[in-house]
This record gives sequence, C-alpha cells and structure tokens, in this order.
Amino acid sequence: MTSQWNTVGEVMTRAVVAVGRDATFREILETLQRWKVSAVPVLAGDGRVVGVVSEADLLEAEDREKGNTAGLTAAALMSVPVVSVHATSPTAEAARAMARGHFKRLPVVDAEDCLIGIVSRSDLLKIHLRTDEDLADQVRFELLAVLKPEQASAVNVHAEEGRITLTGTLPDASALPVLERLVRAVPGVVDAEVRLVAPD
Repeated sequence: MTSQWNTVGEVMTRAVVAVGRDATFREILETLQRWKVSAVPVLAGDGRVVGVVSEADLLEAEDREKGNTAGLTAAALMSVPVVSVHATSPTAEAARAMARGHFKRLPVVDAEDCLIGIVSRSDLLKIHLRTDEDLADQVRFELLAVLKPEQASAVNVHAEEGRITLTGTLPDASALPVLERLVRAVPGVVDAEVRLVAPD
C-alpha cells in the first residue's frame, strides 16, 4: 500500500536545522543563509522547542536596536509561544494552523515537545502531486471501510490528473453519496465522479 499522506508525519522533513537559546544574532543569520530557510526552531538543552526565530524577527530586532544586534541571542529574539504540531496530526490541521498564524513552516514535536521534524507549506502541497496510481490505490483502500470486500471488488477505480471516476455496480443506491464524499476526502483528489449502477 502506498503512502496515504493523511498525517503530518507522512509529509514532514525529518532533517531539521535548529539553534540553541544562546545562539547569537549573527549565528542565526548565518544558519538561515547557509541552509536557505526563513526560520529556525530554538531548542532547550533537552531538545524541547521553546521558540522560533524567523527572518522577520531578525529584521524587527535590527530596526529596534538600530543595527546594534551583537549582544542579542535567540532567547531574546525568538517568538513565543511556539505553534507546533504532532506527527499524528492531520495535514489539514497543520494547514489551518499555518493559515491562521501566517506561518511558512511549523515544528513537529513528540509528546514531550521535543523536535522531531518540520512541516512546510511545500510539504503539505506535495499531497497534490501524488501519482494517479497512488490516488487510485488509496481510494480502493478507503472503499473497504464502507463496503464489503466483494462489493469493493465490483467497483472500478480510474484516476486521471487527480480526478477519480468510480464505475461498476453497487447492491444499494443509498451508499452512492457516502462513496462520493469518501473519495473527495482523499488528500490529493481534485474531483470525483460516481458512475456506479445499483439495482432498482
């Protein structure tokens, strides 16, 4: 079975650049430039995420301090409280959190708030780049949640450019609206058409 890409853990980046609370303004700036990122999580000694420093935070500090930023550390520059998500969080939850806070990326933390990854807007958009074969596989898998195996095997799933078409037969027409909603809810599906035939 191919990846379903329903959770943050399935799309997040596990290699994360981070800094400690004592990182200087210059060290943070060099880290952002070296790794071509616009923000970095700030970690406590035990790996917990305690803040985030972004390019906007650096620019604001530079303006406020009139360029005298040599003594500033991540502890003074970081934005708190941290908005983070868990690996088990639905991708839609991460997308809503980003939209609400106008964030480009969110730290992904475990139950102890320790950093385990980062999820960015581009990570979430990967969902829409799934292959048609991947989408069709997941739709077939999802059908098993509402249909008996022999009923699911009578449904043909065709995917083209993210559009799913269901053809075949169903024993009961009442299931048609449920199946359409189910297919449209699969991450990456652009449109769905249900052409299943049910007996009168």
